[in-house]
Amino acid sequence: MDPAIIAARDNVIRAEVAEREAECILMAARENLLEAREHALRLELEASAANQAQTMFNTLTSHNTTASGTATPVAVSGVPTEAYTFPVDKLKRRQTRPGKTPLVLVACGSFSPITFLHMRMFEMASDFVRFNTDFEVCAGYLSPVSDAYKKAGLAPGRHRVEMCSRAIESSPWLMVDPFETVNCNEKGEPEYVPTAKVLRHFDHEINTVLGGIEGTDGKMHKAKIALLAGADLVMSMGEPGLWSPIDLGVILGQYGAFIVERSGTDIELALSTLKQYENNIWVIGQVIQNDISSTKVRLFLKKDLSVRYLIPDPVVEYINEHHLYQEGPPKEKQEKINGSKDPGPESSNGKLIKG
Repeated sequence: MDPAIIAARDNVIRAEVAEREAECILMAARENLLEAREHALRLELEASAANQAQTMFNTLTSHNTTASGTATPVAVSGVPTEAYTFPVDKLKRRQTRPGKTPLVLVACGSFSPITFLHMRMFEMASDFVRFNTDFEVCAGYLSPVSDAYKKAGLAPGRHRVEMCSRAIESSPWLMVDPFETVNCNEKGEPEYVPTAKVLRHFDHEINTVLGGIEGTDGKMHKAKIALLAGADLVMSMGEPGLWSPIDLGVILGQYGAFIVERSGTDIELALSTLKQYENNIWVIGQVIQNDISSTKVRLFLKKDLSVRYLIPDPVVEYINEHHLYQEGPPKEKQEKINGSKDPGPESSNGKLIKG
């Protein structure tokens, strides 16, 4: 074939790839704006729901306190007992490090779908805790948000729970708690669960139902429950009026948070407005920058681009099996997600470029 023709064809291919990438960047910017607006709406919903939750909580727990006087919640109404079991299979029930306080990390989010960054946050937090604190990590939990959140691109809760479960199957300490996704109102409809209520749920299950964690001294100790989140969350907490004082008092005052730094966020500015909680907030530096997000993964899928090595393989396979986040015929989408099995040069969407 004439070299000039081959060169011209290569130029056309490169131009098409560049055009696709430009479209992705533009679409990502639009979706990020939409996600920011949705996040603000979620914060408003949490603030509104917190008042109701606090009133109900105070009523339910007025006669249910621990010896230290800290209120602990009773079983949450609206959740069918036969349909829900709190996962404890990977919970370290006995500490191995003397003098340390047991710690359980909880990450709340959409996880639609879960990415390597979500999982990496737990590992960064574990390393940080080992070298910089007097805690001992006993478990890490992912808590996928309820379907009542109504976020754009939110797959049904059962799918998100299953994707998370498959992603962390090989982890010796990470678990998925479906609590938020099965929480329903009296009509059996999905009910939104504020973050403060989620943390109280973990406190109740681990410290009240299980009685805490056994220390190296043979005595049972109350585990510290802490939120694990990205810097964007704590920045929103620093915004006046977005979070109710009651919620912040529960999340940051009663429980605390481990925050992973992200590029483009001014964590110091955010913390300056949360001075009263500074002793209960730990900031984890992200040495290796990772900006993979669920939004970008969904965008790649819509744009017919490969998502291999952005999310765990079992999650890729599950998305393919159930045709999640996809448009068009399943056969075409299977080609997209799996990529070509034939050797040869590939374009950015994982399909073979034929010469």
